Amino acid sequence: MPNTVIYTADEVRLSNGNSGDSRLSKNERREAAREKARVQRDEQKKKDRRTKVILQGSVGLALVAIVAVIALVLVNSNQPAGPGPQNFASNGIQLKQGFIATPTDALASDADPIASVPDEDSGVLDIQMYVDYLCPICGAFEQTNSDYIESLVDNGAATLEIHPISILDRYSQGQRYSSRAVNAVACVADSSPNDFYKYHNLLLSAEVQPEENTGGLSNDELVALLDTAGVENVPTITECIQDETFKSWVKNSTALALSGPIPNSEIAQVLGTPTILVNGLKYEGSVEDLTAFQAFVTQAAGDNFIESSTPTPEATPVP
Repeated sequence: MPNTVIYTADEVRLSNGNSGDSRLSKNERREAAREKARVQRDEQKKKDRRTKVILQGSVGLALVAIVAVIALVLVNSNQPAGPGPQNFASNGIQLKQGFIATPTDALASDADPIASVPDEDSGVLDIQMYVDYLCPICGAFEQTNSDYIESLVDNGAATLEIHPISILDRYSQGQRYSSRAVNAVACVADSSPNDFYKYHNLLLSAEVQPEENTGGLSNDELVALLDTAGVENVPTITECIQDETFKSWVKNSTALALSGPIPNSEIAQVLGTPTILVNGLKYEGSVEDLTAFQAFVTQAAGDNFIESSTPTPEATPVP
């Protein structure tokens, strides 16, 4: 005879689920509904607490991120300005007889420049040049007139102050050649100032100056030209060129030249390169006409200038 399994009434109701509800009394059904509602409320409360914890954690992480960003901005804004090069207090380097640089201390990259003071009573010419090393007109001026200017400086008849600026980065295929070249000459001025002119002159030579709308010279090529120009302190200058040590100074000094004022001159600001000033007067003649530039120098110098005291080189033929 098979075994007989006997279930209680509650077990029958649980095994049958809702089908046993009809056997419950009205009070039992009401209590069951209340119990179910209580369980659902408890589950919802647990779910709400979990959601609240997650939201609070997310908000906390977001606040931490915001605080971190604000802290980074504050730290960056409170950092000291990058360095400027030595011997460039006027944002230019002044070269005297023998192309010996006038020594000046380094200023912060965003400091106000200290203008050179020309000796008007000495009869020595004050020649100022604002150049961009990608500027083909700057190259043409240098190639035509550099021998004449060199003769004036070598004989002590003039000082030459060169202000390299960067306005033609957009013409170097995203390689920022103008800025990198200005940084390079600043590195030379900082560590080997009496070699500055040789390096400057080489960068503007027909053999070296890159054309517009090319990538320009790489930093490695700018470094290689140090030996070509006979510059000293090459290891220090190499690191400076590769690191773009004076990047901030390049940007700030260029902005100051473009906004003005330009001290010791008749012009308010630099509007293009080359800008050539002799005793404060701007040269407006052809950059490839040596005779015209010599005449302008004589006129700007006035009665104190004795042309015959300086050798006059022959004009560079114009191709």
